[in-house]
Amino acid sequence: MIERRLYRAEGFGLAAKLRAVSWLYVTLLTLLALVGYVALYSAGGGPAPFANRHALRFAAGLVILIATALTDLRLIRRLAWPLYGLGIALLLAVARFGHVGKGAQRWIEIGAFQLQPSELMKIFLVLALAAWFRRASWERVGNPLFLIPPALASAIPVVLILKQPNLGTAVITALVAGSVFFAAGVRWWKFALIALAIGLATPLAYHHLHDYQRARIETFLHPESDPLGTGYNIIQSKIALGSGGLWGKGFLHGTQGHLDFLPEKQTDFIFTVLAEEFGLVGALALLALITTLIAGGFVIALRARDPFGRLVATGITTNYFLYVFVNLAMVMGAIPVGGVPLPLVSHGGSALLTAMFGFGLLLSVEVHRDVAADPEREPF
Repeated sequence: MIERRLYRAEGFGLAAKLRAVSWLYVTLLTLLALVGYVALYSAGGGPAPFANRHALRFAAGLVILIATALTDLRLIRRLAWPLYGLGIALLLAVARFGHVGKGAQRWIEIGAFQLQPSELMKIFLVLALAAWFRRASWERVGNPLFLIPPALASAIPVVLILKQPNLGTAVITALVAGSVFFAAGVRWWKFALIALAIGLATPLAYHHLHDYQRARIETFLHPESDPLGTGYNIIQSKIALGSGGLWGKGFLHGTQGHLDFLPEKQTDFIFTVLAEEFGLVGALALLALITTLIAGGFVIALRARDPFGRLVATGITTNYFLYVFVNLAMVMGAIPVGGVPLPLVSHGGSALLTAMFGFGLLLSVEVHRDVAADPEREPF
């Protein structure tokens, strides 16, 4: 504690920031990415085409993470709303110039790289909402008029993401925004009213879904009704999960994955590749690692002295938790398949790099948890 106070008094230089970085957390992230490399190596039958790309992207992500972690949290706060505006502009650009793939328009091509702005938008929305609620008192948060601007700021990206269409990411974006509202002190009964309204509107909304979205819901309810068509993915996923048994079939010996019964095995269903080859023990070990990362994120949120940092850490950690929850529930057949990857494990550049940027923000909250709370130091 004395050392941290000295950091504040002396301006908290680069060397002090590097010492304050949670290198244990960085190590756990690296371990998770290594698990992803092993899974993608198996999914591709070798280092190409997935595993090597994953390693290169993670290396780039580490640079992004460290650079973000060392960036003064007060500067990030100043950039929150400009970044939100950039995110909205990118979503609008997707609607106008976006790359169409598998019936959806979600990506912008930048050279050989495909950027999915909806991934970034979730992070930018967290920053903007945290900046809005940073100095809000309990009484002010209880005023419905005060909540209108952040509610609109949350609704705009959700609507734009729905139009791509990308229902899974839109729902996650709304829930992440809700987590920031809740952490800021918004009363629970307001969430209950919203949940009631959503429940009442669900039957009407169902008829406005795209055909493939309705098919996913029908498949979720009755996967056996079309085992070779819409129900094929989830049926094969369940077979792969069950066939791994307690200890698994061994690395590179998974039959569902290597005989190409399992579609999208490198992205949405990467967890089933691991579960089949390393069994229940391997799956639980992966879940323990992920749980440790999530718990660590919430601990950082609780330790943050600055409200902005606390809200950012809460939103970033909730975003990661929801991605993990939706992906695992999806491959187990607990919810409809929604095309949500498992960050740092699945193949995909936008999801991995965005996750590393988010974890960098999380570590920045930890590094600057004393400096950012100092009201007398506002250099930016």
